[in-house]
Amino acid sequence: MPTRSRAVPLLSVSHACVDVYQGSVAALVPFFVAERAYGYAAAAGIVLAASLLSSVVQPVFGVLTDRWAMPWLLPVSTIVAGAGAAMAGMTDSYPLTLAAVAVSGIGVAAYHPEAARVARVAARGSHRSMSWFSLGGNLGFAAAPVLVGLVVGAGGLAASPLLVVPALLGAVLCAAALRSARAAAATGPAPATASGRDDRRSFLVLSGAIVCRSIVFIGLSTFLALHAVRQVGGDGFRGSAALFVLFLGGAVGTVAGGNLATRYGRLPVMRWSYALTVLAVAGVVVVPGPLLFVFVALASAGLYVPFSLHITLGQDYLPQHVGTASGVTLGLTVSIGGLASPAIGALADATSLQLALAPLIVLPAVGALLLRTLSEPEPVTMPGRAPGPAVPGRARSR
Repeated sequence: MPTRSRAVPLLSVSHACVDVYQGSVAALVPFFVAERAYGYAAAAGIVLAASLLSSVVQPVFGVLTDRWAMPWLLPVSTIVAGAGAAMAGMTDSYPLTLAAVAVSGIGVAAYHPEAARVARVAARGSHRSMSWFSLGGNLGFAAAPVLVGLVVGAGGLAASPLLVVPALLGAVLCAAALRSARAAAATGPAPATASGRDDRRSFLVLSGAIVCRSIVFIGLSTFLALHAVRQVGGDGFRGSAALFVLFLGGAVGTVAGGNLATRYGRLPVMRWSYALTVLAVAGVVVVPGPLLFVFVALASAGLYVPFSLHITLGQDYLPQHVGTASGVTLGLTVSIGGLASPAIGALADATSLQLALAPLIVLPAVGALLLRTLSEPEPVTMPGRAPGPAVPGRARSR
């Protein structure tokens, strides 16, 4: 395989090693509830701690990567994300647990803007290649319940230090990906990009749609395991299975999104995906029994098909600030969904979990309406070598 084609697969696998820690926080929630008797609101607070700092810090890292290439962030942030998750089960103190998952969230936040920038260079504007990069993160999400189930399910929260292993592997893969991406960026034509002007209005509207998707996804990932046990019956394994379907279905959805967008265009595919999500989430909330898993799979497809398309469209709306666009689409708008989790948990404590999840049905419809106001940016092919600022490892000047 040529050097330039190795960069995206390596980045995809390293992305999986990082995003396993986003999924692991939600997967740890049932164990915190079982071993430490946390209520819904307390459990949601753990997800909030992982999301809150990410929502603020990730765009900051995006701004920084617009000014300077920071390739060292990739292996360092991977290790930080793993260390935080590993420490989460090592103390009975609720504040220290919150601090540990917050550290993990910062590591995840630091990774994504620079990784998305490097992936854009390596992918040369290809929707399919960016969908493979995004697929890595989704597989990490999908693997998280399995990893947590095997490690923490077998050894309890005291075994959580073993969760650092994917981070160590990911750091090695990041170093290899950067070497390959540097070689690829140094030769060949630059990718097709949008016109030079930033379209801030369209970017803000897109961000609003992603926020709607984020609240739905994080709300489901936080409470789906507990909801599935009540809807289907059985023990905590049914809850872990539901989470696994939610995350793994995203693997199919993400790859399908890149291929569908290449054929039909990004915005039509995104609009239909949001519409599908409305019906699917309604089924998740109200349908009892094993049929729940079918609706979870449909919701997963609806939520994940537009995932990589959000990234590329956001970058094309802000071609002068690709790092910022990546930090917002992968960070602020995604993590902000965690801010709604405590409200869902508090409503569930006051009423029922099923009633608390009901508002999630409406939000994808709002997102679909926002997407209908958008249009595709005009692409402009830029011949010649990739510009200096896009080459990983080269400092930028203004």
